[in-house]
Amino acid sequence: MSFAKMDTGGIDYAPCRYGKSRIAFRGPKKTLDDAYVAFIGGTETYGKFIPVPFVAQVEEQLGMECVNLGCVNAGIDAYLAEPAVLGVTQHADVTVVQVMGAQNMSNRYYKVHPRRNDRFIGASKMMQLVFNEVDFSEFHFNRHMLQTLQARAPDRYAMVREELKMAWSARMKLLLNTLGGKVVLLWVSEHSPDDEAATAALGHDPLFVDRAMLDELLPLVQDIVEVVVAPEEAEGPVDEMVCTQMEEVAAKAMLGPKVHKDTADAITKALHDLV
Repeated sequence: MSFAKMDTGGIDYAPCRYGKSRIAFRGPKKTLDDAYVAFIGGTETYGKFIPVPFVAQVEEQLGMECVNLGCVNAGIDAYLAEPAVLGVTQHADVTVVQVMGAQNMSNRYYKVHPRRNDRFIGASKMMQLVFNEVDFSEFHFNRHMLQTLQARAPDRYAMVREELKMAWSARMKLLLNTLGGKVVLLWVSEHSPDDEAATAALGHDPLFVDRAMLDELLPLVQDIVEVVVAPEEAEGPVDEMVCTQMEEVAAKAMLGPKVHKDTADAITKALHDLV
């Protein structure tokens, strides 16, 4: 991948808040006075290292205000804990919800940070009993913890994965019922939800979410937009990503501007029939 490297700075994300939200979102801040489309989701929705993320591109193509409520490494919990954000979505003409991974939310086995959902806070008593040989104090991130469990006790790790899948389905139904109005789900990933091996693996986001889980949500949404990134797009040269020298390693793991353009085109096409 190629990057626009900046030694002293990067993109001005113009961080802003809506109402009493504790999360700062990517700006510029929208007035919310006229009709608008709200977007919630993780790193891709936020557009980390992307000068013009797909949310801004949809706004230009659609000719309608689009509110970027994306949050880097967010899970479902980040939104359910923010009434101010849900208030923004409840007044939107349509809300686009990026499908986020099942690992970044609290469950019967472990607790995550309420806003920085990728952060591991601690294991439940049940988790400590099931994995009594593991020192959970050594973990700071959910993915690292899950990778360790998978390596040390694959059979017991599978129990945690199934718990996360069930919790994700229940939490997503709660979120969708809370959003109000029309909702479009967005799947953007390097694998399809039909790829059983990829959805079961600790690989690319959204972790552990498969076609059956999406199908359960069909009665609650107007459409599902799927953007599956080809290997050459994920691993080939990507221009116009902006990062500092220290951020370059993280930037290489992100989906680039070409994927954002394809995502914007797909979402705009779906929204034309809803707004």
